[in-house]
Amino acid sequence: GIEKSGGEGFRVTLVDEGDLYNWEVAIFGPPSTFYEGGYFKAQLKFPIDYPYSPPTFRFLTKMWHPNIYENGDVCISILHPPIDDPQSGELASERWNPTQNVRTILLSVISLLNEPNTFSPANVDASVMYRRWKESKGCDREYTEIIRKQVLNTKADAEVDGVKVPITLAEYCIKTKVPAPDEGSDLLYDDYYEDDDMEDEGDSCYEVQDDSGNEES
Repeated sequence: GIEKSGGEGFRVTLVDEGDLYNWEVAIFGPPSTFYEGGYFKAQLKFPIDYPYSPPTFRFLTKMWHPNIYENGDVCISILHPPIDDPQSGELASERWNPTQNVRTILLSVISLLNEPNTFSPANVDASVMYRRWKESKGCDREYTEIIRKQVLNTKADAEVDGVKVPITLAEYCIKTKVPAPDEGSDLLYDDYYEDDDMEDEGDSCYEVQDDSGNEES
């Protein structure tokens, strides 16, 4: 089986062994953030011309976040095609390129959870609420309370799926081997994890930042 259990904040499974373009993903909420203990299910779909075009990432779990649409689609620059679009405020260098892989996508989504971009929000109400929380230095708790509720709601899903959600940083940072569909196919995987010196890169795991509203976005 291709199923891989958690580590490094996520877990990936193929929806159907025969279909390498359709993945089920679960993202674990990062420890020491409002998302701690959360189990957020999502769908990662690859285009036929991957890696030249980016996959799409959609949360199946209900998410309240400035950069996630009502339908669960995530709006993040790494998943946008690398065309110059001055309107978006994104640099072409922040967008998709063929050197990105499943791991870089998932780590980007994980860090987006805790550090929303309110520049061009996908969910305007969530964005306004997040800014209120930030500007009130955490006194206005409406935003964080919705998130804590959503996290609690995911516990049942984790139980049904038999998944133990990591809550400590040590459990969270274990590297996950992203499944290689088969040895002859470089479709969805690169050899990042065969590199021995990856282990001592300090920035390879999600870094928890104490974001208590002390810097303006």
